Amino acid sequence: MFENEIIDRLPKHLKSFIVDQNYSRYTPQNQAVWRYVMRQNIHYLGEVAHSSYLDGLKKTGISVDRIPDMEEMNRILKKIGWAAVTVDGFIPPAAFMEFQKHKVLVIAADIRPFDQVEYTPAPDIIHEAAGHAPIIADPEYASYLQRFGEIGSKAFSSKKDNDLYEIIRHLSILKADPATPAEEITEAEACLKRVSGDMGMPSEMALIRNLHWWTVEYGLIGDMKNPKIYGAGLLSSIGESKSALRDEVIKLPYNLDTMDYGFDITKPQPQLFVTPDFDHLNKVLDEFANRMAMRTGGIEGIMKAIESENTATVVYSSGLQVSGTVTDIIVNEGTIVYLRTTGPATLNYRDKMLEGHSKEYHKEGFGSPVGRIKGVLKPTRFLDDQDLKKLGIRAGEKSKLEFETGVVVEGVLQDITRKEGKLLIMSFHDCLVKFKDEILFRPEWGVYDMAVGEKIVSVFNGPADPDGFQLQYKPPEEKTHELKYDDKTLVLHKLYGKVREIREEEINGDELPAILDTLEKNYRDDWLLPVEILEIVRKNNIDGGFEKRILTHLEKIKNENSRLTDLIENGISLAGK
Repeated sequence: MFENEIIDRLPKHLKSFIVDQNYSRYTPQNQAVWRYVMRQNIHYLGEVAHSSYLDGLKKTGISVDRIPDMEEMNRILKKIGWAAVTVDGFIPPAAFMEFQKHKVLVIAADIRPFDQVEYTPAPDIIHEAAGHAPIIADPEYASYLQRFGEIGSKAFSSKKDNDLYEIIRHLSILKADPATPAEEITEAEACLKRVSGDMGMPSEMALIRNLHWWTVEYGLIGDMKNPKIYGAGLLSSIGESKSALRDEVIKLPYNLDTMDYGFDITKPQPQLFVTPDFDHLNKVLDEFANRMAMRTGGIEGIMKAIESENTATVVYSSGLQVSGTVTDIIVNEGTIVYLRTTGPATLNYRDKMLEGHSKEYHKEGFGSPVGRIKGVLKPTRFLDDQDLKKLGIRAGEKSKLEFETGVVVEGVLQDITRKEGKLLIMSFHDCLVKFKDEILFRPEWGVYDMAVGEKIVSVFNGPADPDGFQLQYKPPEEKTHELKYDDKTLVLHKLYGKVREIREEEINGDELPAILDTLEKNYRDDWLLPVEILEIVRKNNIDGGFEKRILTHLEKIKNENSRLTDLIENGISLAGK
C-alpha cells in the first residue's frame, strides 16, 4: 500500500474494500483505450467542461497517454489533501459515501473493454480517475464532495435499497465481460426492472443517491442556456458528454426537487440539472440534510432506524449516543417513552465509545427511557450531585425516579457517567423499570444503565464509533470477472504494444505496414490500432500512400459496422494532432 496518511487513518471496516491495482494486468490495448478516450475528451471538453477540469488533470497527475498508477497519483493527491484507492467495481453506497467523507477517492481498478469505449455501465478507472479526480482539485467542489460524504454516510437505507445495489452490481459485472451470454444479461436486466419497479417509499439513501447522481455524476453548471459539464459520468463518457448539451436533453434548474428524479444507469438520461455554481450545491445539500433523521431525531427518526434493520445510532439530548439495531419504541400520546435495541450495542460520546460500554458489555442490547424526571424543572442532563441529593438520589442507596412519561425506575444507584459537565448515564443494581403495567427491566437481569436525555435529537445510520463497535463490511462475494484472452487476442495485444513502443520511443516505424497487413487479414473489427498507426504516420510524415491505405482500411470497417463510424472519424480527426 502506498504511503498516504489519509488512507492510513481510514476506519478498519472501509479498508476491507481496497484491492491492489495490479498495474501489470493492463494490456497494451487497455492503455490504447485509455489514451483514445482521454485525447477525445480533452479535445472536446476543453470547450464544454467546467474551467477547473483541464487544470485539475495536471494537479492530480493524470496522464493522457497512460493509465494512472495509484502510487504516483497518491503522491500528487496528497498535496491537495486527498487520496485514492482502488476497489472492485460498485461498492455499497454507504461505504462509497464514507470514503468521500474521509477525502478518499474510490477508483474502480478495471478499465472498460474495447467494445465499450464510449460508455460502460460499470465503474472503471476512466470514469473514476479521469472523471472524478480532476474536479476535486477545485477546493470549493472538493469541500462539497466531502460534505456530501459526511451527510450521505449517515442516510438510512432500506432492505430494498440493498437488493437494488446487489442486482445493479451483478448486471454491471455481466455487461463488463464481453464473454457474458446475451441471455444472462437479459435475465439480469429483467430482474433489475422488477426490483426497481417495486421499491416503495424512497429511503433517505435512495433520495440522496438521486442528488449524487444529478450532481457528482451527471451535473451541469453555469447558465441554463449554455451550461458547462462537471459531473464525472459525463466527463468520462465520449458519447454522453456530447449528447448532454444537445437541445433534446431537457435542462432543469438544480434544487431540492431533484431528489425525486430517479435514474436508469442503462439508458441515456432524458434530463440533466444545472446548478449556477458549486456553492448552490451545498445549499441544496443542507436543505436535504435538514429533513434527515440525523437532524430531526424524534419518533420519525427512530422509525427510520427500525425500518432499516441495520446498525444505527440514537442520540439523546445529553449527547449520549446509543449504537445498535433499534427494534422497538414505546410511544404514549405522541411522545417517546422508551426505546430498545436488540443484539450488541455500544454507548458513545462525541463519536467515541465510552469506557466500559462496549458490545461485549451490552451484548444483549440496550433499553432506556426518554424524557424528563417528574417535578424537576432543570433538564436531567444538567443535574449535579447536589441536585440529585435533593431528589433523594445518592450512591449506594435505593432511589426512585419517576418520569413525566410514566416510566418508573427503582434501584440502588451504583455509578454516574458525566462528560463535559453533562450527566449521560446513571447505573443501578437491584433495579426494576416499569411503564404502567409493563415490566421493562428486572433486578435479576444485572446492572441497569439508564441513558439520560429529555429527547432524541438525532438518529443516523451506522455506529457512532465504527472501530469501537468493531464494524465490519463484508466485501461483495461476486467479483468482477477476470477477462480471459485467447491466443489470437494475445497476439493483437502484442501488436498494440509494438505500436506503442514505436510511438513513445520514436524508433523506426518500418514494421508498421506489416502490422497493418496482419490487422487487415486477422483483425478486421479492430479500428483503434489503425488509428494509432495513422497518428504515427502523420506525425512523422511517412509516405502518403501508406496513410491512404490506412484510411481505406478504416473506411471498410465503417462500411461493415456503422456503429463504429463516430469512433473512427473522431480518431482520424485527432490523429497527428
